[in-house]
Amino acid sequence: MQHEHFFPPRDGMTLSELATRLDAELRDPATGDVMISGLAPVYRAKAGELCYILSRRNKDELKTCEASAILCDKALLYLVPDHIPALVSKNPHAAFAIAGGLFYPTALKPSPIVSGLEGVSPAAFVDPQAKLEAGVVVEPMAVIGAAAEIGEGTRIGAGAVIGHNVKIGRGCTIAAGASILSAYIGNNVIIHNGARIGQDGFGYAPGPASMIKIVQIGRVIIQDNVEIGANTTIDRGTMDDTVIGEGTKIDNLVQIGHNVKIGRHCAIVSQVGIAGSTRLGNGVQIGGAAGVNGHITIGDGAQIAAMSGVLNDVPPGERYGGVPARPMKDYLREVAAMLGQADIRAKEKGGKE
Repeated sequence: MQHEHFFPPRDGMTLSELATRLDAELRDPATGDVMISGLAPVYRAKAGELCYILSRRNKDELKTCEASAILCDKALLYLVPDHIPALVSKNPHAAFAIAGGLFYPTALKPSPIVSGLEGVSPAAFVDPQAKLEAGVVVEPMAVIGAAAEIGEGTRIGAGAVIGHNVKIGRGCTIAAGASILSAYIGNNVIIHNGARIGQDGFGYAPGPASMIKIVQIGRVIIQDNVEIGANTTIDRGTMDDTVIGEGTKIDNLVQIGHNVKIGRHCAIVSQVGIAGSTRLGNGVQIGGAAGVNGHITIGDGAQIAAMSGVLNDVPPGERYGGVPARPMKDYLREVAAMLGQADIRAKEKGGKE
C-alpha cells in the first residue's frame, strides 16, 4: 500500500542536517551524509526513512528494521542495531514530531480541496461588505457574511460558513464545512472539517407550560495558535464570552458549553463534554470521553483521566479519575480493593462448587 499518496514527503536531507534541526546527537558522525526522505514505524521502515523508539517494546521489531536511522533516548541506545545510525535526543517524541513537520509540511493543516487556488473562487460567495486582506484564499461554495474580516494568508475551505461580523486573524486554516458565527479568531488558528463555532448555547428556563429559551448574546473568543478538531462544537456565551486560550489543542467531537473559559496550552481529547460556565486553568489535560460539570474550576496543570466524571472543583496540579472523579491515588486504591473483593468472591464461589 502506498502510505505517502496523500502526503508526499519533501526533498530529503542528510542526517547531519537533520540532527541539527532536531537538536539531536548523531552517534556516528561518519554517517552524516546518509539521506533521509521520510518517516515510518519501526516494523516497516525502509532505506531512506527515519523511525523512533520510546521503550523496549520495539526490541523484536528492531531485529528486522531496515530504516536508515533511528531516533531514541540515550537510555535506549543499546537497542539500536550497530548497522543503523542513531540520533540521540533528550526528548525523542518531540523531536520526531518536529521531523514530521519537516518532511510532511502539508500534513500539518487540513488539505485544501482545490490545490493551487489563489484568491476567491468564482463559486464562493463573499458579501460586498466583508473585508479580506491580501493572500486570503476562499474555496468553492464557501460563504463569507457581511462585515466579516479575514486576515492575510488565511484559507477558508470549501463549503465553510463565516457569519456576519466574524473576525479571523492571519495565517489561519478554516477547513471544509466548518461554520463560524459570533466569534473572534486569533492568528495561526486551525479549525478542522465540520467544526461548529459560535452557535447558541443550551439555555432554557422552566415555564408554566414549556421550556422558555434564554437568549445567547455572548461571543466565542479563540486566541492565537489554537487547534480545534473535526465536528467539535463550541457554543457562544449567554451574556459573557466563551474563551479558548492561546495554544490550546482540542480533539474531534468535543462539546464546549456556553461561557466556558479554557486557559492556555490545554489538551482536550475526543468526546469530552464541558458544561457551561466552567473554568479551566492553564496546561489542563482532559482524557477522552470525560464529562465535566458546569460552574466548577479545574486548576492549572490538573490532569483528568479518560471517562471520568468531574462534579466538583479540581485543585491545581492534581490528577483525578473515576466517577465521580477523585484524586487518582484514591481512585486506584478503590479499584484495587474492588478487584480484590471480586477475586475473593470468585474463589469462594469456586470452592462451594
